[in-house]
Amino acid sequence: MSDAIKIIADNRRARFEFAIDERFEAGLVLTGTEVKSLRAGKANLGDAFGGFKAGELYLYQAHIPPYTFGNRENHDPMRPRKLLLNRREIKQIDLALAQKGYTLVPLKLYFKMGRVKVELGLGKGKKLHDKRTTIQDRETKIKLDRIRKGDRNEA
Repeated sequence: MSDAIKIIADNRRARFEFAIDERFEAGLVLTGTEVKSLRAGKANLGDAFGGFKAGELYLYQAHIPPYTFGNRENHDPMRPRKLLLNRREIKQIDLALAQKGYTLVPLKLYFKMGRVKVELGLGKGKKLHDKRTTIQDRETKIKLDRIRKGDRNEA
């Protein structure tokens, strides 16, 4: 049995918009057509977020398109999906979300050993100057990598 991970969707924008403090791996409660649609590599985590409803953790606004070959029993693409975590992790997330400014954002959606998992990040929203600093650091790193490779024209 391989421990291979196949990434379905990566929320790169979340890493830019939020300063991620902690990461959690959670399972998802899905229907059959949702899994088939995910196996086709279709999902969008752009506007998704995690939240509590009746003491349980759910993933909201995650778009999993209807299965192409599905019938009238196809799923609703934007329905809330229950997240599966340990009780200790749920309490930890609940305490963090009670603090001002913290948000639970999905970072990755992937298959791990045949099961759909979502990597959640607990983070605070970045201010405009933080985003500028992130961009500046990224550009500096790219320039340094080019110099190290020997492309002196960029320096």
